[in-house]
Amino acid sequence: MAPRAQTGSGRLSRGLLLLWALLGTGVCHTGAEAEGFGQDARTSPPVAMFNWTAQLVEETYTNITQKCWEFFVDLMRNVTASELCEWKVISRPYSLLQACLEGWADHLHYGYPNALAEQYIFQSHHRYFHNCTLEHQVYFDPPEDVLLAMIIAPICLIPFLVTLVIWRSKDGKAQP
Repeated sequence: MAPRAQTGSGRLSRGLLLLWALLGTGVCHTGAEAEGFGQDARTSPPVAMFNWTAQLVEETYTNITQKCWEFFVDLMRNVTASELCEWKVISRPYSLLQACLEGWADHLHYGYPNALAEQYIFQSHHRYFHNCTLEHQVYFDPPEDVLLAMIIAPICLIPFLVTLVIWRSKDGKAQP
């Protein structure tokens, strides 16, 4: 892949800033309880816990998956049309998209696979990989009647050959 100029770094940095804001403010750490140094947990001031509702989790996951998709599209800009069907070229962006979708679903305790993640995967196939076909001929097993004949023929031939060898060795003359 040929290197390209950094044109979308602003979008990436905004996405990273969003992630930092979510992780840094404690929004994503729902089960953590803060305790003061040397203070008893019962006497420490109450900690404001962020109540994650299903709607908020879904909205957050929707926003994050949009960022995952934008990052994937940005990576795919480096791939030429002739390279779109080469797994060695597209495996990294495709795997990063899948890891982003699955990782954030796991982090937010949002089931995976889910309809939104599948939508982005299908969208990637429709947009980038719809013209990819198998270049090599796919080999299938032969029909059952041909397969049966190929198995039975050698089995039937073995007794005939054994009989032929025994019959030819019984001519009565000693072999030197």
